[in-house]
Amino acid sequence: MSNRKAAVLVAGSWGTALAAVLADNGFNVALWSRNEAQTDEINTHRTNSRYLKDAVLPSRITATTDMGQAVSGAELVLFVAPSAAMRDVAKQAAPFLDADAIVVHATKGFESGTYKRMTTVLSEELSLGDDRLVVLSGPSHAEEVVRKLPTTVVVASTSKEAAERAQDAFITNYFRVYTNKDVVGVEVAGAIKNIIALGAGLTDGLGFGDNAKAALLTRGLAEISRLGNAMGANPLTFAGLAGVGDLVVTCTSKHSRNWRAGSLLAEGLSLDDVLSQMGMVVEGVRTTSTARELSHQFGVEMPITEQLYQVLFQQKTPRSAVESLMGRGRTHETEDTAGI
Repeated sequence: MSNRKAAVLVAGSWGTALAAVLADNGFNVALWSRNEAQTDEINTHRTNSRYLKDAVLPSRITATTDMGQAVSGAELVLFVAPSAAMRDVAKQAAPFLDADAIVVHATKGFESGTYKRMTTVLSEELSLGDDRLVVLSGPSHAEEVVRKLPTTVVVASTSKEAAERAQDAFITNYFRVYTNKDVVGVEVAGAIKNIIALGAGLTDGLGFGDNAKAALLTRGLAEISRLGNAMGANPLTFAGLAGVGDLVVTCTSKHSRNWRAGSLLAEGLSLDDVLSQMGMVVEGVRTTSTARELSHQFGVEMPITEQLYQVLFQQKTPRSAVESLMGRGRTHETEDTAGI
């Protein structure tokens, strides 16, 4: 029986699925949640029915509401809190973090107001250097991972050693993990693709067809690349798993919360009604506002993001937003992609 311990914070769909991956790889996993009824269900029935219906969780997972119990003694601590809660969860975990533990996060978003990436938030709250911080991203729906369907992701860190420790912790015969050193690119791609997925849901909901979706994904990738390049990312990252891979799966799958939210908006529901009906965090909504601010800050054009911002927060109709995009002035594809 392995004595290796990992902690996963929090017990949403993605956190629970990744806890199952770690458990399958021989870790004893402490899965933390604020919700006592949820931890009781996980420990008693081996299910987390609100987030992963029908999934049976490995016996190596133990859920707890006690942060100290979860984090103490863990050689790997995985943060999967929503971006809005990341700083608070990190604050709570900080006193219990082992000196040699690596910290991984799998959250796709920025901090509202500060526009900081999640590794920056974790570094500040945990007083960690980059050599112990890793981001996990890529095309990976929790519903498929927990069923052990073939999935491939990337772990990025400025430290080769930290990335390889995370790779070893997560890689299984159904969950393949590549390493990457472009933390900025992986985080930017993971966050911004949620905006494009909202747009994909809108175009599908409006019945605009495959041509429109292909155009949206392609021009969406150009927006991701422009902002990422301005923030110091490696352009090649956007052609990889964290970029085009994650973009494709999030914009084309029934499992995507952001796609579903966009589809509901196209049906005429208000943003408040959509978020209420979803019942889970839709990161793309918050990220749209943040990405718009970042585009102004870095001086890059993000027309899809701008139109989605107007739909979400300024009552523009989805159909008018698409018409605005189609009516933009003529431009050159590759020059536009490079931000020229």
